[in-house]
Amino acid sequence: MNAKRRNEWAVEARGLVKTFGDNRAVDGVGLNVRAGSIYGVLGPNGAGKTTTIRMLATLLRPDKGEARIFGHDVAKESHIVRQLIGVTGQYASVDESLSATENLIIFSRLLGLGRIEARRKAVELLEEFGLTEAAKRPLKHFSGGMRRRLDLAASLIAQPPLIFLDEPTTGLDPRTRSQMWDTIRRLVVTGSTVLLTTQYLDEADQLADRIAVIDRGRVVAEGTVDELKASVGTSALHLRVDHAQDIADAREIVEQVLDVRSSIAAEAGKITAPLADAAQVTDLLIALRTRGIRLTEISVQKPTLDEVFLTITGRGTTEIVQKDLEQSNRTEEAGV
Repeated sequence: MNAKRRNEWAVEARGLVKTFGDNRAVDGVGLNVRAGSIYGVLGPNGAGKTTTIRMLATLLRPDKGEARIFGHDVAKESHIVRQLIGVTGQYASVDESLSATENLIIFSRLLGLGRIEARRKAVELLEEFGLTEAAKRPLKHFSGGMRRRLDLAASLIAQPPLIFLDEPTTGLDPRTRSQMWDTIRRLVVTGSTVLLTTQYLDEADQLADRIAVIDRGRVVAEGTVDELKASVGTSALHLRVDHAQDIADAREIVEQVLDVRSSIAAEAGKITAPLADAAQVTDLLIALRTRGIRLTEISVQKPTLDEVFLTITGRGTTEIVQKDLEQSNRTEEAGV
């Protein structure tokens, strides 16, 4: 992708609203996605992620707000927008009794590829997604994970400038999930922009240049993964001393070097303290060594996914999933 394209906005959305009956699924969402990047939309089930994607992809018309894809209005220029995007999220098949190869060939032909090129593309994509051994198997015998991989493969037949991936790794085993991450990275290297929805911070952490956190139809936070983690507080330093009798002296040194007092926890030979600056660890280790205090363990832990959600939304991720399950089911029944 050239420098000009990378300076463009792939997605510009302002005040998007979508209501289904009494359910305000999307409530004023705004997004800016730089071309040539991976942008993550993070949130629990029922948060409004999929509805937002469907509006940006011209599959749903916003009740309010506006959105542009590479400068083209999704409502007024939908025919142009559809030529610029690829969307995953629904199973890619035209016939459950046909094989994976046959389905990909049909999709390729529909996109204008010749017979030879369509077959070559099908073979290439099946190998890319580890489906070669199942190439001749009817789709009705595919597992959920295999269907996910085929879905993404179909969206890449004609690699578009912007690709929407709606929770592409849900239901995949760790190995296949890692392979999918590698494929997503290659999409950007070869010229595409990716807008990815996910429930997993680790996935966003691995892939996204920037992230929007959506909860109850609103963007409640936006930034890089590190910025989001930093917004919920400092990292935590964990120390374990070799001899329990040194715990009091070790705590005193930690208080002095890190300039913290009441927020330190010390028990059973282990000390936990907030760490605002990682550079302080070196000074602390030198001070402990000078006093002859040996350590058996030291680690620095950033805020966790649950801490991020607890601070940003007022609920932990477990609570979010449990309380939003019923809402998610209602949303899916409404076609969100």
